[in-house]
Amino acid sequence: MAKTYRVGIIGRTGKGNFGHGLDVVWKAAPNVEVVAVADDNKSALAGAVERTSAGKGYNDYREMLEKEQLDIVSISQRWIDRHYEMVLAAAEHGCHIYMEKPFCRTMKEADAMVDACEMRHLKLAIAHGNRYTPQLPIAKKLIKDGEIGNVLEIRARGKEDSRRGGGEDLWVLGTHMLDLMRAFAGDVESCYATVFEKGHPVAQSDVKEGNEGIGPLAGDAIDATYAFKNGITGYFNSHRGQAGSPSRFGLKVFGSKGVIEFQSGYLRTAYLLKDSSWSPGRSGGKWVPISSNGVGKPETRSSPHRANLVAVADLIEAIEKDRQPISSAYDGRAATEMIVAVFESHRQRGPVAIPLENRDNPLTMLK
Repeated sequence: MAKTYRVGIIGRTGKGNFGHGLDVVWKAAPNVEVVAVADDNKSALAGAVERTSAGKGYNDYREMLEKEQLDIVSISQRWIDRHYEMVLAAAEHGCHIYMEKPFCRTMKEADAMVDACEMRHLKLAIAHGNRYTPQLPIAKKLIKDGEIGNVLEIRARGKEDSRRGGGEDLWVLGTHMLDLMRAFAGDVESCYATVFEKGHPVAQSDVKEGNEGIGPLAGDAIDATYAFKNGITGYFNSHRGQAGSPSRFGLKVFGSKGVIEFQSGYLRTAYLLKDSSWSPGRSGGKWVPISSNGVGKPETRSSPHRANLVAVADLIEAIEKDRQPISSAYDGRAATEMIVAVFESHRQRGPVAIPLENRDNPLTMLK
């Protein structure tokens, strides 16, 4: 008989809440029992218990880990100020982990989180939805088959809204795009970036405590260039208050014979343009949709919570087959390193090699 996995859920109402469905997905997952939920907001705990159909509720997640023999812990809150301590606590109790992005605040934290999972042979999956969308393997096969020729560059932009655009956009939403870049291009070798605030290079006087538990943060304009080990160049940009309509939040892979476009998210719009000029207005080329069924075929799958269901199923399979999840702790650390490298490059006023030598927050060292 299939094993029934005992799951505990951690959230913090008012401080990251319960993320994007990482609390309720377990009710629809097979071979899962939601044993308990923890929320340090006492007035919200009863609602969390009802919403998740958990057997018990706790205000202290450490007490939940101590008292309940859990197989998997869902670290669901979006704020990242306590991701590090929660992952280490879950690992200490021998629990596999499914967690909200971003991964953590510094490379020191990222290294410790990876080490804790390695030490106990635990699997950690992070909710990077684009990694799980069925459009991704189709797009990667198109590239492998030469449909867009040789890949020349990858360009991604954040949401660029009036509140998050810039440094916060890089942290909170850019992690999706940087992880997707790696899905197409592999590991990064170096980064060169500039960080500006109101038209001037960011200095120590511009650094403030960021929203969503990010820690020290600055910048309303981010421009980053990444050199990948396979020779591809990637770009990420976010300028506050410059959002497109419809949104430009997404990624384009430019090849010598065409372009592949991905909007951020699971089963969001994706397109293939077979046009070596990259200019349909001149060439008459057409953007053709990429669905889960292939190029130019209608979509038949639904998307609400689907990414989480696929990720949870993949995590359980990774546990049972002793392999890494599709979006693993290593992927979480790599995306975090691409983020931190932006601020480290700005601090050093030049390109920085990856892995970064500095594992602390570069903004605390600015002059």
